[in-house]
Amino acid sequence: MRLAFRWAGLGLAGLLALQAGAVDVIANRSVPVSQLSQANARAIFGMRQVKWPDGSLIRVFVLPDGHPLHSALCKERLNLYPYQLRQSWDRLVYSGMAQAPVMVESETELISKVAATPGAVGYASRAPSNEKIRVIHVD
Repeated sequence: MRLAFRWAGLGLAGLLALQAGAVDVIANRSVPVSQLSQANARAIFGMRQVKWPDGSLIRVFVLPDGHPLHSALCKERLNLYPYQLRQSWDRLVYSGMAQAPVMVESETELISKVAATPGAVGYASRAPSNEKIRVIHVD
């Protein structure tokens, strides 16, 4: 039942995008980069890189570990399994070296939080039509 709820939250367009293998890294328009290497994306989503090149703080928004879109980000863009990303967060949090990313419950909430938060980064099943968000290309 819980999995069905998560899939239902994606909507038909989100499911089709996931089936097509599309997940976009998105950022607030204030973010000073338009492209990241896979290593930089891993460092950002792994909470090891906390500032953008201009010195502004990075705010990371993510979906729950079991969410299909979170799995797609991990596997397609970061070349990791979700549990590996979770282990990285837990290690940093428990050692006092970093905070965990902000977890939201839906893709819609993630997009609105990224749009409203300077320096924010997240991901979406499609490029949102929101002038406050840009897509970041990951090589």
